[in-house]
Amino acid sequence: MNTLKTKILSAFLMGVCLMMVTATYAGDRYGKQKVVYHINYDNPKKQAGALRNIQNHINAVGAENLDLKVVLHGNGLALLLEPDSLAKLKKFKHANADDSMTAKIDNLKSQGVDFNVCANTVRGRKVDVDTDLYNVDKSDIVPSGVAEVAHLQANGYAYVKP
Repeated sequence: MNTLKTKILSAFLMGVCLMMVTATYAGDRYGKQKVVYHINYDNPKKQAGALRNIQNHINAVGAENLDLKVVLHGNGLALLLEPDSLAKLKKFKHANADDSMTAKIDNLKSQGVDFNVCANTVRGRKVDVDTDLYNVDKSDIVPSGVAEVAHLQANGYAYVKP
């Protein structure tokens, strides 16, 4: 019986060591990263795929090694658009902030991901930030989505368009 317990304990400890080595290897391989993900499309499947890419990126590099921003403009605001707001906002085809999507967004935000929203789109499409968008604060609004992407790239952020 002691042999079985010893084997189980050994297997557990080896698993923990392997996880630590893998995490250290990922940190050594990728180092610190600054990345901007650019979303300007409203396709719910593509947006869900983009959020999966972001989570996979975090898993590979480690949240502590990653400064990651998502910039949304134009149709990309559909990612954060509340379904109840779709009827009044005629310039959007989709409102993708359903329970599944908002859970993913909250999870990413809890890992330090910033979601930046274009003020030009908000103004041009008459979006009420407080009622139409999911979990967006005034501090999340940037003057221009495309200018923000360019600004971040100029400041060393790698560009990803999933």
